Amino acid sequence: MTLTLQQKKTVLASFLGWMLDAFDFFLLTFLLKDIAKEFGTEVPSVAYALFLTLAMRFVGAFIFGRIGDRWGRKPALMLDIVCYSVIGALAAFSPNLMVFLILRTLFGIAMGGEWGLGSSLAMESIPPQARGLVSGILQCGYPAGFLLASIAYGLLYGRTIGDYTIGWRAMFLLSILPAFIVLFIRSHVPESPAFLEAQKGPKPGLWDTLNANWNLVIYSVVLMMCFNFFSHGTQDLYPTFLIKQHGFDPGTVSWISIVGNLGAIVGGLTFGALSERIGRVNAITIASLIALPAIPLWAYSVTPVMLAVGAFVMQIAVQGAWGVIPAHLNELSPGPVRATLPAFIYQAGNLLAAINGPLQAKVAEAPGNSYGFALALVAGIVAVAIIVVIRFSPERRGEVLSAAH
Repeated sequence: MTLTLQQKKTVLASFLGWMLDAFDFFLLTFLLKDIAKEFGTEVPSVAYALFLTLAMRFVGAFIFGRIGDRWGRKPALMLDIVCYSVIGALAAFSPNLMVFLILRTLFGIAMGGEWGLGSSLAMESIPPQARGLVSGILQCGYPAGFLLASIAYGLLYGRTIGDYTIGWRAMFLLSILPAFIVLFIRSHVPESPAFLEAQKGPKPGLWDTLNANWNLVIYSVVLMMCFNFFSHGTQDLYPTFLIKQHGFDPGTVSWISIVGNLGAIVGGLTFGALSERIGRVNAITIASLIALPAIPLWAYSVTPVMLAVGAFVMQIAVQGAWGVIPAHLNELSPGPVRATLPAFIYQAGNLLAAINGPLQAKVAEAPGNSYGFALALVAGIVAVAIIVVIRFSPERRGEVLSAAH
């Protein structure tokens, strides 16, 4: 299925918004140890920034989703990108851990709005036959953002320019860069056709829609809790695992992370497209199964090369399953609340999984344990949980996304 030039620009804008959102988030995962050192605390204390960011994405999904359903996907997306860019950069000026945690909490609110707005704008603007591939492309924005953060960390962190050494504060200043894509969205991206159609008639309220679909909402929140444990449980503390458990330098940590995220992009594109042929549920099931044999290689290898191979395979599985989610959640959601409901479900699940960062760090640093053990424990349990839970999901592949449906 060939997309028009306008449709391609819409997909590109949605992809860039999610990619740069993830870039801002994942910068922190490379810097936990050094932030803890400067503020005189331990990694689990700083890891609460991950918890607060993820927990508050639920709030952002609701706020920005309601703006998107009321005033349009496009203006809401532009506002959201400016907010997460500015707040992300302000973390560079944190005088202490408390201020840093507050700023990351606010960043979480802004971060939570982007996925629902970008995915609804894209999914409502393309033909149904293109939805699987575009779903994979959109979700690949997340590992692509992680990839960019990995590259930036490897190239910039610890480098000396004159008398100045680039530290964690300078890295956070990079968060301002996503704001510039707002200019592209304003000039080149049209509003969602489904949103424009919805303005012609009455729209049911969010709470009425939730009440009418409460069983689907509860099921989907549980599913997205599992999915968020899957992604954050295999990604957020992996750089810390490489730094603390293996003692690798920034360059080695960077290239291992890059290889893992290349696997994520391969997985997202492959399983997103495959879901158009075999169905969303089957594609997610197969991707999740791949994670299980990857665990020993990914969490218990000792050489950089074998860890990179393990990370590549693991992230094929994780982001392969995730690559189906933008299409699947938008297909399950009623049209009048499509900017709010998929993101509401996604981030509600994210809220329930937000404790992963500090919990995983505490398990890893408990006597007799390791970061490898904590990573393997979460990945194994959650992969099995997704395989079981997804089999109960409705399948609505190929349905037209209109203002009413």
